[in-house]
Amino acid sequence: MTLSGMRALVVGGAMIAACQSASDARASRTADSAKASRSERAHRDSLSGFTVPAQCARGSVPVPKKLEAASTLAHGDSLKGDSVHVVGAWRDSTGGAGGSRGGAPSAATTPDTASATTHAGKPRSAKAARADSVARVRAKLHADSLAAIALQTDSAATHRRPGSLFPGCRVVAYYGNPMSKRMGILGEINPDSMLARLAKQAAAYRAVDSTRPVLPALELIATVAQAGPGKSGLYRARMPDTLIERVMGWAEAHHYLVILDIQTGRSTMAAEMVPLMKYLSRPYVHLALDPEFSIGTKKIPGKVIGRIDAADVNAVSAVLANLVDSLALPPKMLIVHRFTRPMLSNHERIKLDPRVQIVIDMDGFGAPHLKYGSYQAYVHDRPVQFAGFKVFYKNDKPMLTPAQVLQLDPVPLFIMYQ
Repeated sequence: MTLSGMRALVVGGAMIAACQSASDARASRTADSAKASRSERAHRDSLSGFTVPAQCARGSVPVPKKLEAASTLAHGDSLKGDSVHVVGAWRDSTGGAGGSRGGAPSAATTPDTASATTHAGKPRSAKAARADSVARVRAKLHADSLAAIALQTDSAATHRRPGSLFPGCRVVAYYGNPMSKRMGILGEINPDSMLARLAKQAAAYRAVDSTRPVLPALELIATVAQAGPGKSGLYRARMPDTLIERVMGWAEAHHYLVILDIQTGRSTMAAEMVPLMKYLSRPYVHLALDPEFSIGTKKIPGKVIGRIDAADVNAVSAVLANLVDSLALPPKMLIVHRFTRPMLSNHERIKLDPRVQIVIDMDGFGAPHLKYGSYQAYVHDRPVQFAGFKVFYKNDKPMLTPAQVLQLDPVPLFIMYQ
């Protein structure tokens, strides 16, 4: 996403803030506090409508069916820019340029003298030699990525619990806020049409990959970044309980998942989780973090791209893990949106826990070659646990089809539409 896209979201957030009155907020808190106290236990106990298929926890990490095609899609046609990016990424992952593993550069990053000079007894061109070198680096990156994801997903430290969403299932989500038509599909059209369209979109992924159940979800921006300080001075607006309950009702009626998205502004994730805990106590409600709007205490959302660190992710994950234990809930999904490298620092230090399943969601929009490059850089080359990919109905031109999305490496298990 670009700064212009960020500003559009902030403008949408400002429109939302303008629609909120003090009386509505007070009425919301009073009515919904009473409602929550009466129904909280009922929601925790009514797991049957939101039972995650057992296959979700038992399944395996998907591998692209057409690796050659996926590689072509992911890397584009330009060897010049791509070779620099791929070699740089490999060094970053192995410690050759500040990475964590250490050791000398592999032969995969050094010229192959024999292949560069001869092939079947004939001299080879520099372009062909470079193509061979890049192909070897890509092959190693592909193998390392799959190995890292498999290790982190299947290790004893991340043993899958019943009710886990991944890796045996796929989540297809709609993103936005019902109070704004500018923030995503969730608020652009009337609820009945939106829910029907989501069901159809999920079915499209089921048709491409019939081996993996697809679970629809609604991702609501529950804390919206603002261009102005607001009454709190924190450049964020918390959505009223009435709005959140409305989206919960849509999900409950269709047995869909709910994801609550946090845009902190100048606030903190810990503070913004507090009013959402009563919703996160429900088995079908999960959490997403929007680092681009985490801008510290001095900057303004929309003016800069924010960032978070692995320590921030670990702190949120720990809160969710404790919630899962205390209420005997199924594991929570924690989504981290990302479209630049600095947005998430020290990804390799993110701690994995069987009670929290972490998705790194590639959140950029644009032409396919730009999206492929971003996915390569922020998901493939820097694996954490599970892969996510975002599709924009209006800003992706042309928009990728479900079949094309599932050719990505690694194959996304979370796909979000805005």
